[in-house]
Amino acid sequence: MSRWPVVPLSAVVSPVDRSVPVLAGTAYRTIGVRWWGEGAYERITIDGSQTAAKTLSVVRQGDLIINKIWVRHGSVAVAGEKVDGCAASGEFPTFQSDENRMLPRWLHWICRTKGFWSACADLSRGTSGKNRIRPERFLTITIPLPPVDEQRRVVARIEAIQSRVDEGRALRRQAERSSVALISSARAALVGVAPGADWVPLRSVLAEIENGKSPQCLARAANEDEWGVLKVGAVSFGQFDQRENKALPGGLGFNAAHEVRNGDFLVCRANTAELVGACAIIPSTRPKLLLSDKTFRFHFLPDAEIIPEWLDHTLKSPALRAQIERAASGTSPTMKNISKEKVMSLLMPPHSRSRQVQVVAELGRLDRGVGTMKRLQGATAAELDAMLPAILDRAFRGDL
Repeated sequence: MSRWPVVPLSAVVSPVDRSVPVLAGTAYRTIGVRWWGEGAYERITIDGSQTAAKTLSVVRQGDLIINKIWVRHGSVAVAGEKVDGCAASGEFPTFQSDENRMLPRWLHWICRTKGFWSACADLSRGTSGKNRIRPERFLTITIPLPPVDEQRRVVARIEAIQSRVDEGRALRRQAERSSVALISSARAALVGVAPGADWVPLRSVLAEIENGKSPQCLARAANEDEWGVLKVGAVSFGQFDQRENKALPGGLGFNAAHEVRNGDFLVCRANTAELVGACAIIPSTRPKLLLSDKTFRFHFLPDAEIIPEWLDHTLKSPALRAQIERAASGTSPTMKNISKEKVMSLLMPPHSRSRQVQVVAELGRLDRGVGTMKRLQGATAAELDAMLPAILDRAFRGDL
């Protein structure tokens, strides 16, 4: 409950329609509104011949704009400078504020509150046309409205806190980049920065590279009692994630020999240039998950002097990543492939088993330290994410 007067939106905003005719040969900057109060943005520029609309409405900075379908998911925003002059279709009702009574930034922050989104959702339910909200219903939502000077004070306080939150997030991102650089530097120092004359091909330790199949799967993850096929994301970031799978349809045949097992060494065959060749050792996994045709499984020679954890670090080192990215092929910038033969030909240092043990121990200590730091950063990130909603809740009760 706010200690300030509460008024319906209709008391401070009113529909505005700056219609312009849609003409073939004329360019129109279109607008979108992100979910959960993340703001309005410029989508694409279209030619008038590309839309069936006869008119579009020009949006100006400071306007309140909603997406009629998705306002129930917080698709509401106050237009900023970057979208000034964009054109909105009838799916994006636009409202002009009475700035003598309400600051645009006051409304901006109200539009980022869970209470406002909840009110939008309540008024969208049960309406016709896929839950589109009617503008007249939207305008019945009530908001707190203190005097303009008080709005200005509270907005300044919110934005000072938001600035500190943003600084905290920036520091966290910098720490994450630094930890990645630290691991990369250590791998370069311990593995090598480029292949030497004595480096040997990966085929010297591999008996076989196996891959699975990629049948048409269901658009969901497999339940515990169902068979599933690994997605590319299961090993994309160097850690095995068993949740990245798709359920195999019942009755569809498959080769159970492709089931992944604890201790498997997996490599991503196809992905973006930065992620193709990503590898992971499975520490533990649920049963009934299958290799896809985009996932390699290494089978080592019985007498190979190889420690899988050492190879994992080696394949993630700058020297091997450079080889992998050069070897990857494909015309699409979003999907590169590396063949079994090219993987077999990757060059690695001829480290003795004792040297491998040393490298794994040193990088393992560093990995554990970075892991601890990431967990702390994750906790900090959660605190930062929770801070703004809590501040807004206090602000619009009048307690800030």
